[in-house]
Parts: sequence; C-alpha cells; structure tokens
Amino acid sequence: MAQAALGAAGLHFDELNKLRVLDPEAAQQTARLREECGAFLDRIVEFQKIVGSLIELVDQLAKAAETEKMKAIGARNLLKSIAKQREAQEQQLQALIAEKKMQLERYRIEYETLCKIEADQNEFIDQFIFQK
Repeated sequence: MAQAALGAAGLHFDELNKLRVLDPEAAQQTARLREECGAFLDRIVEFQKIVGSLIELVDQLAKAAETEKMKAIGARNLLKSIAKQREAQEQQLQALIAEKKMQLERYRIEYETLCKIEADQNEFIDQFIFQK
C-alpha cells in the first residue's frame, strides 16, 4: 500500500530498493537507450574514420589522375609541336627540291647549249681541216 501511495506520487523503488523518481521500466528503457546511443556513437565514429580514409584515398587518386592528365596534355602538346616542326621541315624540303629542280633544268639547258656549241665548233674544225 505504501508502494502504491508512493507510486501515485511518482516515487518508485528500484531493484536495489533505492527511492527513484523515475518508473523502473522507464529507467530500464533509458539505460537501454543510453547503451544504444553509445553503440550508435561508436559506429558513427568508426564510420567517420572510414569516410575520412576514403576521402583521403579519393583525394590521392584525384591528384594522381590530375598529374597523369597534365602529363597527357604535355605529351599531346609535344606531339603537336613535333608535327608542326615536321610540317615546316617538309615545306622547307619541298622548296629546296623545287629550287634544285630549277637548277637542274638550267644545267640541262646549259649542257644542251654547250653540246650544240661543241658540235658547231667540231663541225667548223672539220670544215677547216677539209678545206686545207
């Protein structure tokens, strides 16, 4: 009866016979909730550690990818530069070939002219020798 009167007043005895303001069932639920919250916090801390290491790994991979990207851009630019150099060199060589062809044509014409002059001179010499 005393317990019922105390219960009506909001006072309760726990299993150790200590006077409590909170209902024993609510106290148990509160203790269980506290334990679950502690376990949840532990899992959250572990999750944060895992996420932190994952973020570090992703950052490292991003840096490595950026480095490789820069290397690829550099290599592409180098190839473009080499291609332009080759194109310029090809144009220079084509101009040199055209110049040499023109020079060859001049030499061919000069050779033909000299051959004609030699033939004329040989003919003149032959005529001169026969007239004597």
